[in-house]
Amino acid sequence: MLRRLFTCLTLLALPLSVYAEALRYEVKGVEGELLDNVNAWLGAPPVSPEERLNFVVSAETRVEQSLQALGYYRPDVDLVTDRSVDPWRMTVVVAPGEPVRIRDVRVLVAGGAANDDTFTGMISRPSLVSGNVFHHGAYEAFKRGLQALGQRRGYFDGRLLVSTVEVDPVGGTADVLIEYDSGVRYRFGQLSYNPEQLEREQLIALQPFADGDYYSAPLLQRFQSSLQRTGFFSSVIVSPQLAARQDGVVPIELELFPAKRHSIDLGVGYSTDTEGRVSVTWRTPRINRFGHSQESRIQYSPVNPSGRTIYSIPLTHPLNDTLQLSARLEENEFGDIDSQQAEVGVRREVKGENWLYSYSLRGLNESWDVGDFDADNDYLLPGLTFSHKYRQGPLVNPLAGFSQFYSLEGASESLGSDVDLVRAYANYVFVATLAEDHRLVLRSELGAVSIADKDRDQLAPSLNFFAGGSQSIRGYSYQSLGNEVDVEQDDGTTKTFVVGGARLLTGSVEYQYSINETWRAALFADAGDAFDEGEFDAHYGLGFGLHYMTPVGAIKLELANPVGDDNPSWRLHVNIGAEF
Repeated sequence: MLRRLFTCLTLLALPLSVYAEALRYEVKGVEGELLDNVNAWLGAPPVSPEERLNFVVSAETRVEQSLQALGYYRPDVDLVTDRSVDPWRMTVVVAPGEPVRIRDVRVLVAGGAANDDTFTGMISRPSLVSGNVFHHGAYEAFKRGLQALGQRRGYFDGRLLVSTVEVDPVGGTADVLIEYDSGVRYRFGQLSYNPEQLEREQLIALQPFADGDYYSAPLLQRFQSSLQRTGFFSSVIVSPQLAARQDGVVPIELELFPAKRHSIDLGVGYSTDTEGRVSVTWRTPRINRFGHSQESRIQYSPVNPSGRTIYSIPLTHPLNDTLQLSARLEENEFGDIDSQQAEVGVRREVKGENWLYSYSLRGLNESWDVGDFDADNDYLLPGLTFSHKYRQGPLVNPLAGFSQFYSLEGASESLGSDVDLVRAYANYVFVATLAEDHRLVLRSELGAVSIADKDRDQLAPSLNFFAGGSQSIRGYSYQSLGNEVDVEQDDGTTKTFVVGGARLLTGSVEYQYSINETWRAALFADAGDAFDEGEFDAHYGLGFGLHYMTPVGAIKLELANPVGDDNPSWRLHVNIGAEF
């Protein structure tokens, strides 16, 4: 024992030079993939005399093998070794010669896959093509791809019967023969799971296959993804039971691991529109086996403190068809008006193939005052919304996309509202990459309220339209543009209040240039107004900005000037997020 300890300590005490390189080498005559492969086959330089000798003796063979792997079977390899220096120097001079090219390729498929269009497509577009340089890596990758495709398509008994390459180095040709027997294609068998974890109807709605359908790994992956997106489970495992397959059927096992019953998230944020804000969100992703869930959120900011709760009930589909019961309390500043809102509502949201649409009914009580005028009105508002988003590229920084949103609401005195009205609104965002590092963003908002002239002052601030701010017309403060009224104060002076408009029309053009992966610059022009019918007065904002890209979207610092104002001044806008 003491001798071993002494030996270890002696080895540790040896000078570092003992473990230094014993030989250094350089490869000349090749570059790119050939050079990389030669270096990979040669490996790290030797660090001892014994390793050095083996390295030098085997170097030529390893270089030749590295080149053969890429189709060069007739190389000329010359080793020049200088042993007069320490460490030794070795120069590997390589002339790869002409490569071996594929002359004939035969891929024969037997079994059920012989009539499978997916296999036919793969074979008709092979990576091994007559006339190409024979590449062992491409050959092996094709064989693996053939077998992997069989596994994904349910040919679990598939195997390679023949896989040969006949290389003629002198003639510079290679003939490839691959024979694959897929056997039968298996079908989905019985799905086993714990029925106490999920209702059978919900499972069927999420399941993209049925018993007896041909097996497909992508369908299993889609099934797993859908189950995961419900939020009901922390983990989902869907696996074929290959050991139990028989008679052309493979059973499927589903393992579901429940998500945390409750979660609480804290959030902070800031924008020049709503100022600083903090929030607390409490979620219960799965209240019962029917998939009911709730989300409650309390948020405070100087502009709009609020509280909201939403109780969701899956209907025909846990992800694509839900009924939402909601309640909300909120204080808000619309222009120069302080508003207090209390709302309850019911909403059904349905996700189609391309569109998200909903129909709803909400009861809104809103109170506000402007000077000596005050109101406390009730509205019963049935409504419809339609939206669609198309996006290419990263979620927080898309290369291209188009978002459109439409809403329509109405109220009637005969149905319990204090006034009759119809309100329509539309929002559009368009993103395009003009060239590398050059990006165009277009935005527009349209809105209109139809209401009798006698009831105009009874339209609640939240149902009016306002413009101005970082998401509207930059250069103006948040919701500072809208119809104005003059109110006489107690001291005899007159004060002008921005009370919003029954119409909205805004548009924005923004050019963005990516300086690097982290920073981009922007130039923009915004225009529009919130106004009553026949009183449109266009306002313009011009400016520039600097955006810092983060995982949650761009942090946007923007300076804008209200063009045409009597006393224009630059306004700083700060915002965080993506376009969609």
